Formats: sequence, C-alpha cells, structure tokens
Amino acid sequence: MMSLTKVSLWEIVKRQYAYKLKAYIQVFMSMVIVQLIAILFSQGSSGMMASSGGLIDLELRYYSADTVVGFTILWGFITAILITTKAYRNDDFILVTNRLSSNLSNALFLLTASIVGGITSMLTTFLVKIIVFIFKSSFLIISPVNLAGVMDLLIGTGVTTLYILLFCAIGYMVGTLVQLSRAFAVVLPVIFVGGLILDGLRGQDGVIAALVKFFSMETSLVLFIVKVLVVAVLMFCGAFILSNKMEVKP
Repeated sequence: MMSLTKVSLWEIVKRQYAYKLKAYIQVFMSMVIVQLIAILFSQGSSGMMASSGGLIDLELRYYSADTVVGFTILWGFITAILITTKAYRNDDFILVTNRLSSNLSNALFLLTASIVGGITSMLTTFLVKIIVFIFKSSFLIISPVNLAGVMDLLIGTGVTTLYILLFCAIGYMVGTLVQLSRAFAVVLPVIFVGGLILDGLRGQDGVIAALVKFFSMETSLVLFIVKVLVVAVLMFCGAFILSNKMEVKP
C-alpha cells in the first residue's frame, strides 16, 4: 500500500544530515589525530628574535597554532574528497534520498566539520604553549586575557573556519570531477603542479599565486568573508550540477 505522506526536501536533508553526523564520526576522530600530529610539529617555533648586549643574550621564540591550522585545512580538503567517493555515496541509499538532498546534507556536514575544525585548531594554541612551557622552557610570556584577546581569538576562529570551508568546497568539487572521470585524478594534479613550476620558471605570479593572494592578502574582514562564501557556494553549486550527470546509483 502506498503512503500518502509527503516528505519535504528539508526533512530528508535533516535526516541525512543527522545520520551522517553519527555515521561519519571517524572523520572527526581523524581530525583529532591530524591535529595531535600537527601539535608535535608545532614544537618548533614559528618565529624568533635574538638580541645581545654586554653580558646579556636575549632570544625570543614565538609559538602558535599555525601548523595545526594548516594541517586542519588539509584534513578538510581530503575529507571533502572522500565524501564524494562511491563508498560514502552508497551510504545515502540507506535513507530516502536523491542527488539534491544528498549534496545538501554533505554540504551541511562539511560546514559542521569546518566549524569544529576551526574551533579546535585555534584552541590548540593554548595546548602548544603549555607543552612548550613544561618541556622546553621555564619562562613563558602569555598575553593577558582581556576583551581584545578574546576578540582576536573569535576572529581567528572565524577566519580559520572559513578557510577550512573554502578548501572543503574545493575538495568537494575536485572529488565530484574525479567521480565523473578518473582522468581528472591525473589532470588536476598535473595542472596544479605544472602551474607552480611555470610560475617559478617565469619568476612572476601566475593564476595559482593570484588566487592565493586573492584570499590571503585581503585586509577587510567583511570582504574576506564575502569572497570565501561566494567562492564556496559556487564550488558547491558546481559540484551539485555535475553530480546530476552521474548514474542514480553507482
């Protein structure tokens, strides 16, 4: 007997999203492992300043979570690619689904992963400094906790989250292209590496360097947010459109 109950697209997306949060718990476990590895690499200072005068030699080393942030961004990129693979796509058919609902739930999951990754990677700043204080130095200067420090932490968390989301969107597009044709698994890395080599040989910025500067050199926080969100949305929309060319069930 056929059911007359009509389920809305949003209800389907919510169910798939809730399912993926539970089923893909290993994604967050891998994030923790990646961040722990990055913390080990962070034990080398990110900057140093030395000065001497008379009988006094002064050496200052700066420690931050930049390495952890970089590793987390890479984790987000790889995670987005993995979600587009056949094994993950087949998981969607446990529930009532279509291409649109599957893609939307994937985007929501990657957004959640980006937020979690952004928060945890910035909080590791304190862990890195504690480890340095315990094992490498008996003297540590930490900025006092005040409103400005809290705002810097919040802005840093937001910017990190946006960077992770941007690379998740790029990874999702790359993964979708590879699923459409395995040739992209070779073509895309060749284009990327070849572009870097050509830029180095010419001694001037090319497309890749221009894209990096387009985001990293932005001084306005509002414009940076707009840039990242627009590019991320375009990447996800492009991946959604391309995924419709795949067979209904692989």
